[in-house]
Amino acid sequence: MVGGFKNGLVVAEGLIAHGRGEAFDYLIGEKTTRPAKSAIKAAAAMLLLSKRPVISVNGNAAALCPKDFVQLAEITGAGIEVNLFYRTSERETAIKAELEKHGAKNVLGVGPRASAKIPELQSQRRRVDPDGIFIADTVLVPLEDGDRTEALVKMGKRVITVDLNPMSRTARKAHVTIVDNLVRAMPAMVKQARKLKGKNKKQLQKIVDDFDSKKNLSKSLKIIRRGM
Repeated sequence: MVGGFKNGLVVAEGLIAHGRGEAFDYLIGEKTTRPAKSAIKAAAAMLLLSKRPVISVNGNAAALCPKDFVQLAEITGAGIEVNLFYRTSERETAIKAELEKHGAKNVLGVGPRASAKIPELQSQRRRVDPDGIFIADTVLVPLEDGDRTEALVKMGKRVITVDLNPMSRTARKAHVTIVDNLVRAMPAMVKQARKLKGKNKKQLQKIVDDFDSKKNLSKSLKIIRRGM
């Protein structure tokens, strides 16, 4: 994260947000829990079922695991889009370059490409690519802010998130919430997506249908309470 800050990917506010999340990681034992594994499997299945999946990447996410985002996009056929709260052309370019360094092609949402707008949002995160998040059916939004998650759901999109705080608005509004550290969740999702790639649609749909986000979040909360 410090390296990402020095390289222009991360802003100072992002460092604060990361530290806040790390506190929750201690409470879950700094490991991928059983509820998180269940959510990772459901998330991978949902992405594979989607016709127009998109992975939304901000500065923190790009600093932590760019290679995993690129690999997941390749396996699931998802687009990769840069989306920032603190948006500058310099940060957009730096994040795009970081993703391309790890093999990404046609990175969306950079510069004039972010010309569409998500209704009801006032921050710069409302700006999205008309060929990406705006028309996506499923959006993976790791390290997300709650208002955009809620807005995406209102647009009829299925939302997957990675959030260490199971009580956040993002966690409660998303269809699939993975309560885990991003650096563990993303490699696990890549591995799971590879494993599920050969499954038929009926098998994948059963995995998604059997997943209950509210119950899963409750299980994560119980783990946190035990750790307090």
